[in-house]
Amino acid sequence: MRSNEVSGSTLAYLGDAIWSLKVREYLIEKGYARAKDLQTKSVKFVSAKAQAAFYYKLEEEKFFTEQELEIFKRGRNFKSDSVPKNTDVATYRVSTGFEAVLGYWFMEKKIDRIDLCWDKVKTMVEV
Repeated sequence: MRSNEVSGSTLAYLGDAIWSLKVREYLIEKGYARAKDLQTKSVKFVSAKAQAAFYYKLEEEKFFTEQELEIFKRGRNFKSDSVPKNTDVATYRVSTGFEAVLGYWFMEKKIDRIDLCWDKVKTMVEV
């Protein structure tokens, strides 16, 4: 299946899993082992607010291609039935768009883009 055959929300669902795995792997490599520490630190990467901030920073740096921005819009514009209680709708949608791009990269086997994005983002967060 190709990325153009699935919805923006499906790409975001996949992107969420990819991002969570990158974060967990990173935190474990950093030496965190207690579940409480892992959870507390991971929020700095996986919360809607954090992901929206990453998107804005990367977009400011002109990191995304035109195609990737189209994918972002597909994810962002998906009308979700629910929004986390800790964030506003606009932030949640930007976060969903960011996750959709991650899912797109994974489906299109653009692992180098995931890794480059991750390398940039992990320098933005102090753990």
